Amino acid sequence: MQQTTTMLHIREMILRGELAPGERVREADLAERLGTSRTPVRQALPALAQEGLLVPSGARGFAVRAFSARESTEALHVRAALEGLAARALATNGASAELLAELKDCLAQGDRIFTDRRLSDDDEIRYAEMNARFHTLILEGADMPLLASLVSRCNIVPFTDPLTLAFDTQSRDMMFNFLFYAHRQHHAIVTAIESGQADRAENLFREHAYTQVQSQGADFEKEAGLTSAAGARHKHRGPRLV
Repeated sequence: MQQTTTMLHIREMILRGELAPGERVREADLAERLGTSRTPVRQALPALAQEGLLVPSGARGFAVRAFSARESTEALHVRAALEGLAARALATNGASAELLAELKDCLAQGDRIFTDRRLSDDDEIRYAEMNARFHTLILEGADMPLLASLVSRCNIVPFTDPLTLAFDTQSRDMMFNFLFYAHRQHHAIVTAIESGQADRAENLFREHAYTQVQSQGADFEKEAGLTSAAGARHKHRGPRLV
């Protein structure tokens, strides 16, 4: 759990710009800033590189990957379109009882996270793991290997993978509201699939992606070309969820 928490905090540092694009990431410096030993940092860095947030630098080091908001936004929308096709296929062809049971187990896990009306670091981790499982179940259930392969390529783009979850720790209320709404969308997606509502299942995934883009904050939307400069003046340092 310490490695996962350390990874979450480093991810947040990248999100908030505390680690700048192109900056060399040093184990000792990060360990000192996070108040931890170098071991969980050493274990977290390759995992963050796997996510696409870091790139190799030097003999065995890493640097923060430079990326644009537009790049992440495009990847999110492409991924949502692909997952929407998977959800449509499930609604059209019929999801197995086993798959529906696993999806509903994800819903129950998420519901339990929101019971206390507040979120901790551990809740972030649990939600991210549940979210990743939910999206994976949709893809696996559709049994469309090419589509799943294309989704995997999208997930290489930073802040696109469903397992990637990072928040400004001073925005806990905002974090709760975004995640709660996103999880209600999970409920609606499962209902649409179970009811055979193919159009609705597909469209819900597209709306799900828009919710994710909004959660990135006004500055992110402005850079991605999705809002006006006037709208961006009402900016917030909010969560980034996928």
